[in-house]
Amino acid sequence: MSHRPTLADVASAAGVSVSTASLAFSGAGPIADATRRRVLDAAAGLGYSGPNPLGRQLRSGRSGIVGVVVGDALRRSFRDPVSVQLLDGLVDTIGPLGLGVLLIPGPTGPDEPAVDPLVEAAAMDVAVMLWGGTLDDPTLGALRRRGIPAVVVEGQDLPGVVTVGIDDRGGIAAATRHLRELGHERIATVTLPFGPERRSAVADADRIGQITWTLSRRRLDGLAEAGVTPVAVYETPASLVEHGTAAAHALLSGPAENRPTAVVAQSDLLASGVVLGARELGLRVPEDVSVAGFDGLDLPWLAPDVLTTVVQPIADKGTAVGRAIQALLAGDTPADAVLPVELRIGTTTGRAPGA
Repeated sequence: MSHRPTLADVASAAGVSVSTASLAFSGAGPIADATRRRVLDAAAGLGYSGPNPLGRQLRSGRSGIVGVVVGDALRRSFRDPVSVQLLDGLVDTIGPLGLGVLLIPGPTGPDEPAVDPLVEAAAMDVAVMLWGGTLDDPTLGALRRRGIPAVVVEGQDLPGVVTVGIDDRGGIAAATRHLRELGHERIATVTLPFGPERRSAVADADRIGQITWTLSRRRLDGLAEAGVTPVAVYETPASLVEHGTAAAHALLSGPAENRPTAVVAQSDLLASGVVLGARELGLRVPEDVSVAGFDGLDLPWLAPDVLTTVVQPIADKGTAVGRAIQALLAGDTPADAVLPVELRIGTTTGRAPGA
């Protein structure tokens, strides 16, 4: 053939109508198996790979795309096992539905646009927002203007938006109560970012009052639920090991009588960085300082320490997001989901010095 084969060419070669050939590729409608096989064999002989996906999208009114706004630079997100495992659970659920994923980075600095151009213009049937989703979030506002339904992970409980989360506050409260039972009174915390304007410093009271990311707020509130006011709050720009190490140097470099005896970190990567930073300072874990994290990650490189952590069902959370997407595309209104967490005690927490 001197031209690219079309569906009409396939129908002619198979001796069927164009509509019958179309049914053979769609997998729907009344068509005999033998007829479908004849159409597909004719297509293979002509080198025809299938109907134009753009045309199929126009006919169905669907793009087949789920936009996932990661809330951070992609290079950082893919260094975080929590993000990767959550996406695994999500893709495993929506892949069999014939849906693809478009990853959209969040703003990474003050000079970046508040809303990525892909959010404003890219074709998508549903959007997923990771680690954000406040009522005044410009990304959520852009999606609402376009009429695109959204699923928010670890965000606020917002009207008209499906949320999927975990018991952040209860998990941190359990870890903090564990430390109090060990005699710790001087407890510091290392947090995820407070909001889009990321900083890396010991936060003062005014800065703590400006927390806009619900995930960070709930995990900080977990200390209060356990009856603890932290002696210091260190805000990190992202959940990376090096930020935890920097936090350890800021929090643990002072004299023994002033420094915290325990640190609760809002992620396992941050907690492992605190452990490494404590080692660099010549401190023993847990004899000099106890460290607890959040996520339940496997960290074999932290040996001989085994991190005390709050275990969250990361892959199950991704699956729950996928099911919410499936329900939205079916025209249903899925219920919000809050998954349970569990405290797992390792070797990085022990009795407070002198207790």
